[in-house]
Amino acid sequence: MDEHISAAERASRYVDTTPGKVGKSRKAVRAWLYFVAFLVLIMFVVGGATRLTDSGLSITEWKPIHGAIPPMSAAEWTEEFEKYQQYPEYERVNKGMSLDEFKFIFWWEWGHRQLGRFIGVAFFLPMLFFWMTGRLSDGIKPGLLTLLGMGALQGAVGWWMVASGLVDRVDVSQYRLATHLTFAAAIFVVLIWVARGYRRADKMPECVSADRHLLPGGILLFFLLLQIFLGGLVAGTHAGLTYNTWPLMDGQIIPDGLFVFDAPWLAAFEDHLTIQFNHRLLAYVIALWTLLVWVRTWRDPYAAQMTISATVVGVLVTLQIILGITTLLLVVPLHMAMTHQALAVILLGATTIMVRDLYDNALRF
Repeated sequence: MDEHISAAERASRYVDTTPGKVGKSRKAVRAWLYFVAFLVLIMFVVGGATRLTDSGLSITEWKPIHGAIPPMSAAEWTEEFEKYQQYPEYERVNKGMSLDEFKFIFWWEWGHRQLGRFIGVAFFLPMLFFWMTGRLSDGIKPGLLTLLGMGALQGAVGWWMVASGLVDRVDVSQYRLATHLTFAAAIFVVLIWVARGYRRADKMPECVSADRHLLPGGILLFFLLLQIFLGGLVAGTHAGLTYNTWPLMDGQIIPDGLFVFDAPWLAAFEDHLTIQFNHRLLAYVIALWTLLVWVRTWRDPYAAQMTISATVVGVLVTLQIILGITTLLLVVPLHMAMTHQALAVILLGATTIMVRDLYDNALRF
């Protein structure tokens, strides 16, 4: 009995049980964090559309405050268009485009940046209110400060990415795009992790044998983040517009020409064939690993409610693979590619919830 109390005390360091303002505000804080996570999900979709419509270089300056105001007159639109015409993408790809065509790509990029600003406000102002009015436990504060820092850094990473396409390229660097995308995914994971953990210990789904499943679940979460990085490389190089067959790739399961590069390791980042093959291969690994996690959970009589989480993750992985194959075969139509990216984030969130529940239970028992 004493040992069980000790475990509960250890869990209380991570799951708030304080009465008063903190206890009463717990649901509101969780709802706020989940809302911000939803905004990040929308950001993924808008960012993906910005990339797929080649809109990311339409705004050539970084003005965090003044940039929130779009062109309001014909003269301002002309000035903005003239700035864009000075850069390689216009000269080599879009030369002769009309002002209306420029406005189309401008609005995608402006919307992407504006949503980023809104997310910053939607996170910072409620955090300030909850903090200043004593509605936050001490345990959650480090996580919120981490998220605040990650959000600020993500804005800088976004401009670092855009700047790579304003020198002698007609596109942003795939290295920087994949970094920007993966860092956004990491922010989403931390948001869900902090929100899910901000509960009373008796409100958690119970899993006495959580320590047996925590590592496999954590590995699956890592695989998903890695797959998002590889997806960023696919998007950054337009590798999805090539080899649009499945299950064969260039007529083979394992195509010739993989890692054929002056520096072979660079092929994983710059060769279309290798980039797409790696993305496919990791999808197969994720499918098999998810099946392993699901089988281990269902065969464990002590896993209890965790079987539901494992099943949800398994269904989402299946749907994501089907959607990915269909998107490839149809040569990446915009609406399907956006759905594929959104579902990847939903899958990431469901897996984070499963791993967080396993983590909290491992502390309790």
